Amino acid sequence: MRLADFIEGNTEPILAEWVAFAETCGPAGESMDLEGLRDHALEMLQNIVTDLRTPQTPAEQTEKSKGNAEPTTPGIDTPAEVHGAGRAESGFTVGEMVSEYRALRASVIRLWTKANGTLTGGDLGDLMRFNETIDQALAESITRYTEDLDHSKEMFLAILGHDLRTPLGAITTASQYMLDTGELVEPHLTLATRIARSARRMNHMVQDLLDFTRSRLGSGLPITRAPMDMGKTVHQSVEEIAAAHPESVVQCETSGELHGDWDCARISQMIANLLGNAAQHGAPKSTINVTVRGEAKDVIISVHNRGAPIPAGDIRGLFSPLKRLNSGEVAAAGSNNLGLGLYIAERIVTAHGGTIDVTSSEDAGTSFTVCLPR
Repeated sequence: MRLADFIEGNTEPILAEWVAFAETCGPAGESMDLEGLRDHALEMLQNIVTDLRTPQTPAEQTEKSKGNAEPTTPGIDTPAEVHGAGRAESGFTVGEMVSEYRALRASVIRLWTKANGTLTGGDLGDLMRFNETIDQALAESITRYTEDLDHSKEMFLAILGHDLRTPLGAITTASQYMLDTGELVEPHLTLATRIARSARRMNHMVQDLLDFTRSRLGSGLPITRAPMDMGKTVHQSVEEIAAAHPESVVQCETSGELHGDWDCARISQMIANLLGNAAQHGAPKSTINVTVRGEAKDVIISVHNRGAPIPAGDIRGLFSPLKRLNSGEVAAAGSNNLGLGLYIAERIVTAHGGTIDVTSSEDAGTSFTVCLPR
């Protein structure tokens, strides 16, 4: 009996084994009802039968083996994609979902072999097609599972970041009010100062978290362009960083025409992130050099520091979210942030239609160069 005919005639025994295995997949499987456990398994088996009966060219077979098969109905989720979404929502781990497919593959082959007795040459072709189809369905399920799980995580981070702003605002306002009265004496003055400083740092981390989720959820970082003086904005950012990192020396040089239409708040945030990165990862007491140069159509901003060079293998992913370099020195220096500073800086530059590059070596030091069109 050909495999397609066997699956079509033995759907219920196959599904029964599917359900029996799914019930063993941790707490999620134990708590689900029959309909949930069978989630789209029947439709997937029907797709497998249809695929086995559809002629396939060698090129199509190659693409399917790579997980690149063309969708049967473009724009409509396949049963495997819906299954992946359902398993993510139900609390299955990706390993448990993969195990379901492994069990389905084993069950079909075992039952079919038992019914046939022996496999002939044509059966081996069916077996190859069956494995390709299972692999394609598995790839679709995993892709949807991970997409939905990532989206859920990012929504959680967005909600968390948003809800943290209110209590943090109350802490910042109250501690600053106590300091502004001028009535505190030691040790209360030192304690209130620490509270205010820590609250500001936490607020900065929450803002980074919100910017991260905005960029990841598809809306991108919002910018509002308005005429501004880039030189003035950079000088202000340099003064703020110099005050926050008194152990670092920051020098700033400007030249050329520095007026243009940018988002002043976002540009300040980008400069602060680059300067903060240089202060954290540069050599102690070394000079951070900032240059701002106006050209005909662009403004070029460079932040340079001395210190241990960035490993060549880390530069490619330097602007990835939550990226941390592996050296103990860098990990210790970055312990007060989420590792989002360079990612957000890159997103701000991109939102302005600009570019950001980095070079790093033992002799020349590390330079981040930003090019922003006016």
